[in-house]
Amino acid sequence: MAVELQILGRAVKAAQYRQHRTLDSRLASIGSTLAQWDALRAIARTPGASARRLAAATFQSEQAFGTLAGRLVAQNLVERRPGHGRSIEHHLTAEGERILRAGHKVADSVLRECFEGLTEPERETLLRLLLKVEDARPEAGTG
Repeated sequence: MAVELQILGRAVKAAQYRQHRTLDSRLASIGSTLAQWDALRAIARTPGASARRLAAATFQSEQAFGTLAGRLVAQNLVERRPGHGRSIEHHLTAEGERILRAGHKVADSVLRECFEGLTEPERETLLRLLLKVEDARPEAGTG
């Protein structure tokens, strides 16, 4: 029996939507949103990164990331510093690091719930298959 690809695609999207909705709801308890926490994660992984690089890492346009980064600066979670040329570097503040750590605890709890119906071998298989799908996708602009 062949899997209907539109049903498969929708199932992946539905799982992601449920996970994101739950994460966003629970991150509110620490004063954050999923988009904000994801930006903090990206900045922590690559301190000093440009908005362009961080936008790509968080699956946003540069304009959307710039707006988000402005809000994070206003909340004293992120600091912007001059970089090379016209580049602006992004760094976490102490408060940004605190929110990031609290967000990790929230995310760990939500993700445990999201995947509790799968055994460890099933989780490993799912991860391997999703990474395989991601590795096989054509790069933007190549077709």
